[in-house]
Amino acid sequence: MVDGVVIPAGERSGATDSGGRRGSEGTRQFNALGLYLADPRVEASVLGLLEAVEVDLRANVTSADPFVTEAARHLVEAGGKRFRPLLVALGAQFGDPENPQVVPAAVVMELTHLATLYHDDVMDEAVVRRGAPSANSRWTNSVAILVGDYLFARAADISAELGPEAVRLQARTFARLVHGQIAETVGPRAGEDPVAHYLHVIAEKTGSLIATSARFGGLFSGASAEHIEALAGYGETIGVAFQLSDDLLDIASESTQSGKTPGTDLREGVPTLPVLYALASDDSDAASVRLREILAAGPLVDDALHAEALGLLRDSPALKRARETVRSYAEDARARLAPLPDHPARRALESLCDYIADRTS
Repeated sequence: MVDGVVIPAGERSGATDSGGRRGSEGTRQFNALGLYLADPRVEASVLGLLEAVEVDLRANVTSADPFVTEAARHLVEAGGKRFRPLLVALGAQFGDPENPQVVPAAVVMELTHLATLYHDDVMDEAVVRRGAPSANSRWTNSVAILVGDYLFARAADISAELGPEAVRLQARTFARLVHGQIAETVGPRAGEDPVAHYLHVIAEKTGSLIATSARFGGLFSGASAEHIEALAGYGETIGVAFQLSDDLLDIASESTQSGKTPGTDLREGVPTLPVLYALASDDSDAASVRLREILAAGPLVDDALHAEALGLLRDSPALKRARETVRSYAEDARARLAPLPDHPARRALESLCDYIADRTS
């Protein structure tokens, strides 16, 4: 903190990891998430944990078979925000972040996440992931599925070393992930509200793993039961908010801020929250009627229709309503931090709420 102003982690010359190094990769992750850490000691602790996670990730995807190692390291080396390990590291600040179980707990969360990405790319027939060819396009769908299974197995192996509670939590989280994927694949049942169904899918597919990440941070650092529950509640809610904000960026961004070409979900016929709100609208103005007409046709592969729909969505009440929903989830996440003590890590978690609420404004 300089003259009472919180400085972003990446803008302080003195920030180091626990080994006394700069930790530039970690600070890039902070900046990418709008994260603010005002305490150099907490920042150093979090950066040190993230650096240790990177080392352990590479060690734990290594196999006696060089091909398996290459395929398993494919997405590890492609990078990513490491959002889940970050929440483990921040949650650990409410106990003892030096506990030797904290880093393995974060590795379990990231391996589980990476495994789902291999499977998602097969289901979505993706050709690119994190700016690199997806595993299924580089090799085959079968290889991608099997490598995802291998990563799940590695995560389970590490969980076993952490004890029965870790195994139970990881298994239950995995079950929620699978239920979410099945619900997304099947779609809303007859009479089910599509918006409620979509929010349920996000909570299961995205919120569940982020909730367990925050929980693991508190649990394996020895935080109190009250603080662990607060972290888990925050994690699930902020996870939903983050995914919803990505949906909005796909429509509202004029650049590749969301990590993909704007309008990709729209072109592929993926029914994200703004689209669902637009389809459910009974607004009778010409723009809303025309937008519903175009969206009802499904995937917008025609460039002219795609551009028209994107323009209409950007100016629509549906997008405004979706923004309000994101802000509501972000504020709910902030409220769930109330049981936690006043601590730099809590303020960092609150800064994520601000970032997510503001990034799509």
